[in-house]
Amino acid sequence: MAAPQRQQEEDIDDMPETLDADEALEEFEDEGGMEIDDDDDDDREEIILQNDSIAYMDAHKGSVFAIAQHPTIPSLVATGGGEGDEDDAPGKGYVFDTSPAAGRPVLPASYNSDPQQQQPRSTELTPLFAIDGHTDSVNALAFTLPRGEYLVSGGLDGRLRAYRLKVDTQHNKPTAFDFVAEAQEVPEINWVAACPAPEYPNAVALGGSDGSVWVYTVDAEADPANPLQIVQTYFLHAPAPCTAGAWSPDGALLATVAEDSSLHVWDVWGNAAAKGLTNDNGQTVVSLADADARFAVEGGLYSVAVDPRGAFVAVGGAGGAIKIVGLPRLGDSNQSAPQNSRPSKAKAKGSGTGSSSQGGAILADIAVQRDGVETLAFSPTQPLLAAGSVDGSVAVYDTARGGFAARKLNEAAHDGYSVVKVEFVRSAGEGWLLTSCGLDGVVRRWDVRGQTAVPRPGAGAEPARLVNEWRGHRGEGEGGGVLGFVQGDTGERIVTAGDDGVALVFEA
Repeated sequence: MAAPQRQQEEDIDDMPETLDADEALEEFEDEGGMEIDDDDDDDREEIILQNDSIAYMDAHKGSVFAIAQHPTIPSLVATGGGEGDEDDAPGKGYVFDTSPAAGRPVLPASYNSDPQQQQPRSTELTPLFAIDGHTDSVNALAFTLPRGEYLVSGGLDGRLRAYRLKVDTQHNKPTAFDFVAEAQEVPEINWVAACPAPEYPNAVALGGSDGSVWVYTVDAEADPANPLQIVQTYFLHAPAPCTAGAWSPDGALLATVAEDSSLHVWDVWGNAAAKGLTNDNGQTVVSLADADARFAVEGGLYSVAVDPRGAFVAVGGAGGAIKIVGLPRLGDSNQSAPQNSRPSKAKAKGSGTGSSSQGGAILADIAVQRDGVETLAFSPTQPLLAAGSVDGSVAVYDTARGGFAARKLNEAAHDGYSVVKVEFVRSAGEGWLLTSCGLDGVVRRWDVRGQTAVPRPGAGAEPARLVNEWRGHRGEGEGGGVLGFVQGDTGERIVTAGDDGVALVFEA
C-alpha cells in the first residue's frame, strides 16, 4: 500500500547520520549497568498485521472523519477529513469510484506452500474529484436525495459547501464536479442529513455546535445566483450543541437531540401544522427536555433514529440510556395533539381526542449498556432496534414487545472499544444482518435472526452470531479505528473511513 511506503521513506529520512571513525572506536567502561537478558526475545509481543481489503484510497493526510455514498451509483463514495494531523489543519475531501476494485480471488491449494507468490494484492484507488474550501476538518458529508445531484460538506469551520455532480447517464459515470455555493451560519457543523422526501428534492439539514438547526435546499438550475436557500431555522436546543439528527422515512419530520438532553421533532414542511398537530411553539410535534424528570439523561443525548413506520423515535445518550418516544401519525385524520403540549381549543376541536395518539409519549426507558449510546439503527423490515455503545457492546431490542426487551446483547462486540456505527443491511438477510464498526479498527457483521422469539424461562440473553469480520485499519489505541462506513442497499461491499487516514473497500 502507498501509505505504509510513504511512512517507510519518512523513517529512512529521520535516521541518524553515519558515525565518524573516531566515535566508532571509542571504548566505554563497564559501570555495572543492567545486564542484557538474552531471554527477552521470548517475552516480545508478536504483532500480526491483517488486511482483508480488496482496495484502498489513501490520499488523505489526516484522519477520515466522514463518508457518504451516492444513492444511485453505489460505487461512488465521498470521504472527508483534515489535511493534516494538526488541530487547525484545513479540511479536505475526495470523491472516488470503487468499481475498479476487483474481488479477492479464491486462493489455490498451492497458496500455503508459496504465500508470497499467490497472495492477492489490494487495488489502489485514485480520487476523481477533490473537496476543497474548508479551513478546518470536514466532518459531515451527504449526497442529496433522491438522485444524488449534489454533494454537501460540513466542516468544523462552520461552512456548508455544495457541489454539483454531473453524471453520464448512459454509462452511469460522473463527468464533472463543480462548487456551486457556500453558507456559514454556525461556529461548527456537527452533522448533515439529506431529506428523503421525493417531493422536496435536494434538501439537507444540519446541526450546529451552538444548538441551532438549519434546513436548506440546493438548486443551481432554478436560481444560479443563490442556489443554496434556507428553508427553516430552529433554535430551541441553543445554547447546547445539537449532536445528532435524523429524518423520518417519509421526510416529513426531522428529529434532533442535544447535549442538554433535549429532543425536538420539527414539522419542517408544515404537514403537521395543517392537521393541528404541532405544539404551541408552532414548530414541533414533540419537545422534551430534562425539565421532565422522566426524560432527563444526565450527560446529554448523542444519537437518534426514527423507526421505518414513523411511529416512534429512539434517542440514546450518556450512561447507556435509551428513550423511546411516540410520534403522531400525520396520515391519521382522527388524531389528537401531542401529549407533551397544551393544545388550544381550536386544535382540540379540529383534531379529536382519539386514544391512538402517542405523539410525545415516552413509550420506553431502557438502559442495558454501561456507557454512552453513540449510534442507533432500526431494521428496515423487522421490529428491531440496534444500539452501539462507548463500552464496546452492541444491543438489539425487540420493538414489537412492550418495554423494548433486549433479546440479544453482545457485551464484547468490539472488544471494549467504542462502537462508532451500527446499520442493518437493507435488502439482504431479510433485515436480520447488522453491520458495526468501532475504534478497535474492525468491521463486523452479525446475524440477529430469532430476535423476536420469546426466550425460554430463565434463559439469559443470547449473543448475536458473528457472520464475518474485516480488518485492515489500525486500532486498539494505536491511533486508528473505523470512524464510519457505507454499505449500500445490498451490503455486498463495505467502504470504511479510517482514523488512520485510509479508506478501505471490503467485499462481503
